[in-house]
Parts: sequence; C-alpha cells; structure tokens
Amino acid sequence: MPLSATPAQALTQPSTQPSTQPSTLLARAVVVALAGAGVRDVVLCPGSRSAPLAYALHDADAAGLLRLHVRHDERAAAFTALGMGRARGLPAAVVTTSGTAVANLHPAVLEAAESAVPLVVLSADRPHTVRGTWANQTTALQAGLFGAAVRLALDLPVPGPHEVLARARATWAAGVADLVATARGERGARPGPVHGDLAFADPLVPDTPWSPPALPALSAARAGSASGELTAELAGGPERTVVVAGDGPLALGALARTLAERHGWPLLAEPSSGARSGPNAVPAYRLLLDEPDLGGAVQRVVAVGRPTLSRPVSALLARADVELVHLVTHTDDPGPGASRRHLRLPVDPAAQEDDDGGGAAPGEWLRRWQRAGGAAQTAVDAVLDDEARAGHLTGPVVAREVAAAVTDVGAQNLLVAAASNAVRDLDLAAAPWADPAAAPLVLAARGLSGIDGTLSAATGAALAAGAPTTVLVGDLAALHDANGLLLPPGEPEPDLRVVVVDDDGGGIFTGLEHGDPTHPERAQVFERLFGTPHGRDLVALVEALGVPARKIDDLGALRSALAAPVRGREVLVVRADRARLRALHERIRGRVRSAVS
Repeated sequence: MPLSATPAQALTQPSTQPSTQPSTLLARAVVVALAGAGVRDVVLCPGSRSAPLAYALHDADAAGLLRLHVRHDERAAAFTALGMGRARGLPAAVVTTSGTAVANLHPAVLEAAESAVPLVVLSADRPHTVRGTWANQTTALQAGLFGAAVRLALDLPVPGPHEVLARARATWAAGVADLVATARGERGARPGPVHGDLAFADPLVPDTPWSPPALPALSAARAGSASGELTAELAGGPERTVVVAGDGPLALGALARTLAERHGWPLLAEPSSGARSGPNAVPAYRLLLDEPDLGGAVQRVVAVGRPTLSRPVSALLARADVELVHLVTHTDDPGPGASRRHLRLPVDPAAQEDDDGGGAAPGEWLRRWQRAGGAAQTAVDAVLDDEARAGHLTGPVVAREVAAAVTDVGAQNLLVAAASNAVRDLDLAAAPWADPAAAPLVLAARGLSGIDGTLSAATGAALAAGAPTTVLVGDLAALHDANGLLLPPGEPEPDLRVVVVDDDGGGIFTGLEHGDPTHPERAQVFERLFGTPHGRDLVALVEALGVPARKIDDLGALRSALAAPVRGREVLVVRADRARLRALHERIRGRVRSAVS
C-alpha cells in the first residue's frame, strides 16, 4: 500500500499478497468464524481499538456474509442484538471498543442470562502487557467484567513474537465458534450471553483488501421426537390439571398449547409465551385463580417457560397442595423455588408433541374454565368500553386495541410489549387469539423485567424478523431508551410502530401497596418516589430524533392509526391518566367476580 493511501483506499486497492498484520488477520478469522457458526447480524459501535473488526465486518456485510448494523450508543446496540436473538432464537453479536463501552452492555447481558436469549459480546482490548497500567481506555477488569452472567468468557491474546500466526488464527476461530455454540445452548447449559475479549495490537488499519470466503448453507439439526414418553409421564395424573405457559421460545409455547389441547386441560398463557391461542387458552385467567372452584381446585400445574408475570400465578406455583411439573429444555433452568418435580425435554421442544389434530374432548374441568374465561372477558370488555365511551384512554384499553389491530392486519405479525404495565395490560385485556396460525409473535423482556432497552430490542427484533412490528410501551420506558430510535444515516430501518401510553410517570405503582389511597398523607411522597412525573412532550422529543410522531386523544383516532399499515417508523403518543388505574382495576375485578359467580 502506498504510504499516502488512506484507510478507505486500503480496502479498495488491489493487493498481490495477503495481509501480514496480526490484528487484521485475526479480526477476519473472527468474522468468518461468526458467520460459519450461524451469526447473521452484528451490531457495531464506533471505536478505535475495535477497528480491525469494524473493517472486517464492513467487508463481510458488502459480500453478503452477514448484516452489519451501526449504533452510536453501546447500551442501545446491546439491546438491539438482544432483540434479534429473541426474535429468531439465533445469536446476534454486539461489538464494542474497550473501556466503559463494554460496561454499557451489562443490562442486556443480564437480561439475556435470565431469559436464556443467545447473545455474543465481542469487546476489543489492548494487549495483556499494558492492562493494569496507565494505558488509555484500558482496564484489567474488562475480560472478566460480566462474571457469572455469561455462559462462557474467553480472553484471546495477541500472538507472541515467536508464535506462529496461523496457529493463533485457528485458536481465535475455534474460540469464537465455541462462544456461538455455547450461546445457542449447544454445550449443555441453557442459551444465553457469552463474552469474547479480543486483544488487538497496532497497527489497527488493514494493509490489504479482503474478499470474505463463501460459506456453505447451515443445516438445522432436529432432535428426535419423544412425544410418547412425555404423554406417558403426564397421563394418569390428577384430573384437575392446568398448563401455565410463561415467557419462552416459540417452540415451547407451541408445546404448551398442544399439551393442553391433547389432554383437555385449561391453558393459562402469558402474552409472550407463544401459547396464547386456541380453544383451551383462558382469558383474564389471573382474575380467576382466586375463585375456589377454579384456581382453588387446581391439583397439578404443568409449567412451561418462565411464568413470572402475575402474583396470582406465583402464588399458585408456590402452593404446597399443588403438584408442580416443570418442563425444561436444559437441566440448569432454575425453575420456581417451590419446584418439586422436573421433566427434562430434548433441546428441540417442537419435535416432542407433533400435533396430529387429535385433542381430548372437553371435560367438565376444562368447560368450567372456558365458561368462566368467557364471562371474565365479557366483563373486562364492558368496563373498558365504559372507559372509552367516557373519553378515557387507559393502558388496558390501548392494549386491547393494539392486540386487535395486530390480529386484524395480516402483515402485522410481531408485537413487542414493554415490561411493567404494558405486558400486564395485554395479559388482562387482550383476548387469546382463536387461530394459532394467525397469532402474532409476542416478545417481552421477562428475564429481569426491566424497562430499559425496549425500543432498541424491538428495533432489533423487527430487523431480524423482517416483519412489520408494533411496540406497546409506557412513557418511562420510552424515555429510558429514546436513544434506541436514533439510527445513523443509511442504516437499515425497520417497519416499526411505537404506541406509547403516556400517563406522565410510573403507573404500575398506583396499583401496588405504595399507591394505597387509604393513606392520603403519603400522596406527595408517593408522587416523588414512585409516580415520578416527567412533564415532557414526547412527540417533540421523538421528532427531534428524526422519527415521525403524533398525539392520540380519543379511541377513534387510535383505531384509525392502528388500522393503517406499518411502513417505516412512527410513534403514537396516547395520553392517559394513571390516577384512574387503581379504581379501574378494582372495577374490573368486581365485575369479573360477579360475572363468574
């Protein structure tokens, strides 16, 4: 390369010999190993120490080996990759430079660890010899920064002066392949986050152009079916059994639904379980668990996924008089604290219960739940209709309308719900989808249930799924991840509609013990510590980030906006009043109790 050539020219000028720069060769080996192991999306943040990877990823993107996405903010980048992994079940990678850039990935790493979402973290680092010195933007803590939160951590060093470079490349490539396999759950433990800390030495700019090699298509392995074994294990147990389906992979949700229908059991399915459809799915089930003839009569729970959404379900799982069978894909799944019996399934749950179209005829136990669920749904709708007629757009009303719109518009098959009230409003107000084939894929952060990173994760999910996506989010979650809407020019832009329920603060606390209105002397303390109003104009904020936004003030405008196809990105800000929430939920519970009785 001529001495006057720029880094950009170095990538385009012809070369008569391969690179001899260790960092360039090692970075290219990493990228080929990522793609060869099945990583198709990589999210990159700018940095100097990570430059060798950045150049190699750019070339791989141009060659169609993988898709590169660039973000300004490391936290947003990590949640974008997390959303990609959650939507596809395959790991995406996030790449950062050294220092505090890596620490900003920690929230997404923790969420991936608890929710078993595959995620590959690659952080660039300085050589080992300068760690723990005054070297700029360098800490000796970086290689082990995530501790036990990652399934595997590798610290890959710069080759020594006498080390054969080809051997170092093979070591790095094998290490990256092991990271991806571990993230996918192919090393015995559940899927989850992994961390590779990659030491790069100067020079960091490539000296030769690179044409990445073509890779063979990946073949998807499928585990053998053991449906007969599972059916035999569950048959002959207590008659009054319910299936509780929590957040988890789509295949686990399909297994939960098939089990319920095959055995004639009620299905209590959270929105992000992948199971909330079909005739056995019970609406508003959490309001029925206190009924003596329903929740009080349960003898056995077959739990699938991670059910953590409501206190009534947690209480059911903890009951000493209820047999609990927890179906897991990996034996390191912790399960609920009261778990007394586990059945371990092979890795591919979709192969376990092939749906042959045969289901048990509804017995009296199932019919009891179906009748109660129908009455509860009618009662919930009646209260919400009253609210809408009175001009009040509360969170449950908005959730019901969003769920209906995603179902009505055939192209909208991805729905992302923020933690806190958004996913709970869906659980309460949205009726289960009658046809499993028409049910959208619903995603939510249920590992640690944080509101951070929601918009970034939704963006990643939309990009990975390639589907128009609707996001239901509260105002605090939207503010928390406003940077997730900031895309550099030219970056792939998803079809993403964000529906923000703006009640100017933390509405969920209104319904908890902190918002008990029988203690009016605490009102000011509550508002400061829990209500936390922000008073911001979210439409103006979103527009400042370059995304179209508008305010929605009534039900007709909301339905009209939701009926339009999702094209590009837009934000709908729906004004709501959190002061009404506690009384609203009390009315719903009272109406459901009367209807079921």
